Amino acid sequence: MAEITAALVKELREKSGVGMMDCKKALSENNGDIEASIDWLRAKGLSKAAKKADRAAAEGLVAVATAEQGAGETATAVEVNAETDFVSRNDLFQGAARQIAGAALSTDGSVDAITAAKLTGGETVQDHLTNLIATIGENMMVRRAAKWTVENGVVASYIHNATAPDLGRIGVLVAVESTGDKAALRDLGRKIAMHVAATAPLSLSPDDLDPAAIEREKAVFTEQALESGKPAAVVEKMIEGRIRKFLEEVVLLKQAFVMNPDQTVEQLVAETAKTLGAPITVKGFTRLALGEGVEKKQDDFAAEVASMTGQA
Repeated sequence: MAEITAALVKELREKSGVGMMDCKKALSENNGDIEASIDWLRAKGLSKAAKKADRAAAEGLVAVATAEQGAGETATAVEVNAETDFVSRNDLFQGAARQIAGAALSTDGSVDAITAAKLTGGETVQDHLTNLIATIGENMMVRRAAKWTVENGVVASYIHNATAPDLGRIGVLVAVESTGDKAALRDLGRKIAMHVAATAPLSLSPDDLDPAAIEREKAVFTEQALESGKPAAVVEKMIEGRIRKFLEEVVLLKQAFVMNPDQTVEQLVAETAKTLGAPITVKGFTRLALGEGVEKKQDDFAAEVASMTGQA
């Protein structure tokens, strides 16, 4: 019996694109023979995953999961990508997305930790996805994830364009810290999460906003103001006013609340805190929009048909 070394497993993984455990099993079944192991993986349908790994995966689902932790909560949002919208309605894929979000609760929330996490059946998230790729026939991946924990309070979640409970195209988490009534806090958090889904703020507060974003806007506003031909002191005031307006548009706490534009999100939080008789702090938020930033390949259907019939 040949020794199945880590180097041998690594070599097979690189050639097949299949998970480590499946590579090790294939080598064990074929006395360490790489080529025979590749054929074994092909026969099992596992090596299909490797051929699909370079396909753009911009569809799929965002899944959320929440768990209570004493007086607080932990919640995760995970974007699990596939190639087509059709797969998001597949029961196997939906089940996998839910399991992955649940497994993410016990990790640090990073993609690497999530893909290495064990599911109920004992296999890792990555190996489960690899097997699912072979079954469904599309490239899949855990692309992004977020995790929030509060010691006192709630982490409210909201799914926009829901495909099924806790699954959809946009997932939002809002961490709300307070010793106030949990039901009221969850209602507040969910309303803010819906607001976040609609407005896609860049940061929680002005202090959290990327300085580069402010400088970029300031440069544009400065050029516009200078073109007005007004005195330098007036130009400075114009720039300050436009930066203030910019912050009101992109900073969550400064935004006009979508359900009541007469008050800001910050004012909504303060009003709720007064009603509950307990301080409330919005610790942070995450908004994951499916496929955001993924370059989608535009297929030429006619060219594809022609290539299949040998006429290209």
